[in-house]
Amino acid sequence: MKIDDFPEEVKDYLLPSHKAQMAYECIGCEANYPLDRFLYTCPRCGALLRIVDLTFDALKEIPGPLWQRIFDHRKMLNIDGLKGIFLFHELIFPIIPLEDVIYLGEGHTPIVKANEEMSHWVGADFYIKYDGLNPSASFKDRGMASAISFINYMIKTKGIKELLGICASTGDTSAAAALYLSYLPKDVVRSVVLLPQGKVTPAQLFQPLGSGATVIEIPGVFDDCMRIVEQLAEGYEVCLLNSKNPIRIQGQKSYSYEVAQQLDFHAQDLAVVVPIGNAGNVTAVMEGFLDLYDLGIIEELPLILGVQSVHANPLILWQQTGEYRPVEVTPSVAQAAMIGNPVSFPKVSRLVEEHFKERFAAIQVTEQEIIEGMLIANRHGHVVCTQGGESIVGLKKGVEMGLVGADHKVVVDSTSHQLKFAGFQQMYFEDSFPEEYEIRPQEGLKNNPISMEASAEAIAHYLGLKRKQG
Repeated sequence: MKIDDFPEEVKDYLLPSHKAQMAYECIGCEANYPLDRFLYTCPRCGALLRIVDLTFDALKEIPGPLWQRIFDHRKMLNIDGLKGIFLFHELIFPIIPLEDVIYLGEGHTPIVKANEEMSHWVGADFYIKYDGLNPSASFKDRGMASAISFINYMIKTKGIKELLGICASTGDTSAAAALYLSYLPKDVVRSVVLLPQGKVTPAQLFQPLGSGATVIEIPGVFDDCMRIVEQLAEGYEVCLLNSKNPIRIQGQKSYSYEVAQQLDFHAQDLAVVVPIGNAGNVTAVMEGFLDLYDLGIIEELPLILGVQSVHANPLILWQQTGEYRPVEVTPSVAQAAMIGNPVSFPKVSRLVEEHFKERFAAIQVTEQEIIEGMLIANRHGHVVCTQGGESIVGLKKGVEMGLVGADHKVVVDSTSHQLKFAGFQQMYFEDSFPEEYEIRPQEGLKNNPISMEASAEAIAHYLGLKRKQG
């Protein structure tokens, strides 16, 4: 659709014109640093950084209802730089010119209403947002779209001749980083990922290899990989692409913008359920809704339910005791959430304290519940990963605890694609989980192929079919 064809009241706003001044801001001492380099922690006090638009208040000159119309009409434009997460250009990275935006098809994943049987099992009507339908099959593409677009912008404006992008991963981050970095010039950019050996599924290992990344496997768990890439980022010229890097969080805020838009910006009594993992996503979700609230695009902040497995539950313990301490994780089918020391916890605690004190709760679930949440959801017409299963059973417990009521509109985050975790489904069907997973399959949820002779009569007999009459 051509811009001249749009209504007069939105026509002049469809192409972004906001002249932003963006900076790194320390969440500890609140010092600001220019956005002309790659920074992850405050040089002064060592606390985490976030990215702020120092001119954000200028956006408030446009009324919230008009912003709604701008974003709705902008979806009809055929401009690559305004597709995907950058539809919300002013809220993501307004300093990046449209021509420097890297768009690979990410964002605008559907929300699908659970059927009546599934809703009855959970105890509430709800929607599932399928972030596994992003290009690399996980929500991490949102953050990588903003991070790699910023890298592309820095290459062009700062004359960067050589750059190594690196991340630690349980699978999804590495797939997304390798995919998006592979789009940039090979003579400038290299991609390296660190994985915990034997702790990612074969599908998640093949993805970064297929995108041409250098994949390094080390003994241990994600936290061990994260510690090493943090040391590399501190001592060497590399670009860290984990959610500790605030340029990642910018893109992941788009999840909140999309949920609001998909609900026609009616956020009253909204509850959003997300797995916690490294806490970058729940941080981004809260920050995203806060942006919309500050601009008057939504009228109230949602309830955020963060879900953790009993095998990796530091935020559960923090909520129970008021004291945060890392935990030693044990194996989890929700691999992306198997993190004992979430790097973004300080951001979560600050957001909860300042904005979501009565609107945040951490919910604990078992491994048995997680895998069966995935299996039951997929038996009712969904495409849900183990982290999605974790969120669904977290919602179920939230209903049982009285946190979610009949008046709530509920959106559950399924962060990845079901097929990445087909191995866990197979282990459940074959009853082959190692003891440490603490999973005992139910016969009614098992499903295995049946070998039969190539005979219609034999198959009809097995299925109990009746012959047609006449």
